[in-house]
Amino acid sequence: MMDFLITWAASTPTFAGPIMLACIGLIMSERAGVMNLGAEGMMAVGAMAAVALTLETGHPWLGLAGGLGAGVLLALIFGLAVVVLRADQILAGLAAVAIGLGAAGLIGKPYVHKTVAGIPRLDLPVLGDLPVLGPILFRQDPVFYLTLGLALVAWWFLMRSLPGLRLRAVGEDPGAADVAGTDVQLTQMVAVLVSGAACGLAGAYLSVVASQVWVEGMVAGRGWIAIGLVIFARWNPLRAVLGALIFGGADALTPRLQAVGADVPAYVMMMLPYVLTIAVLVAPALLRRGRGAEPAALGLAFIRQDRR
Repeated sequence: MMDFLITWAASTPTFAGPIMLACIGLIMSERAGVMNLGAEGMMAVGAMAAVALTLETGHPWLGLAGGLGAGVLLALIFGLAVVVLRADQILAGLAAVAIGLGAAGLIGKPYVHKTVAGIPRLDLPVLGDLPVLGPILFRQDPVFYLTLGLALVAWWFLMRSLPGLRLRAVGEDPGAADVAGTDVQLTQMVAVLVSGAACGLAGAYLSVVASQVWVEGMVAGRGWIAIGLVIFARWNPLRAVLGALIFGGADALTPRLQAVGADVPAYVMMMLPYVLTIAVLVAPALLRRGRGAEPAALGLAFIRQDRR
């Protein structure tokens, strides 16, 4: 039983990493007042582009950079629509999902089921040999450790830096931020591009690091889970780390149970992360906590002439 628990815990970060990355990016966008529902599509193009570039160049790190760039490109289209042209953010986000899934399926056809070398896990001397903690904490892939660092940087930027304060001000009251001299559109566009970069990198993590293969539909709703996780984390990047590990643990449980031959309904277990997502969305309403921690201007288009 102990071996099962250790193996399960050691595999959880690989499942949690992509969701964590996407959630951090979405928090940055939503803190600036832009609701990005296109995470699923951005992760899909990121996953496809990462494998394609890895196969073409032979370098998985270049593949990760390609996935990040693909996410930024789709986020640029989304950002131009919602920030510059002031399109409805929900509809534009759904359109971004459709564009991302369609582009990934079309462009990625030649790369389906082709495996890549991937990025090996680290095995830190001495620390990696520690009982229990060694395989869980010190034998993960370097991208997961990078993701933890990004979460800390994102928290510091939002909560402790002047640019982060300005970004949060845009999400709370863009009119007041504009009067104070902050370029609202530029701030929102940068936040959207950062969210696209994070989602693209999350997809690349999923295909190049976690799965080491590209398969159409492999994102499998993780972008939507990341959106729900933003609410669970209450728009705080550090809380997103905990939430992603919980969701990742639920996702990692099914293959571990199958590996030991446990007689559990596989499809029911595969539903578990999505059931958790629904619970996360419903819980705030049941607890009656009022408006919650979401930015006051989230989802609202800013028109300078309308400021009060």
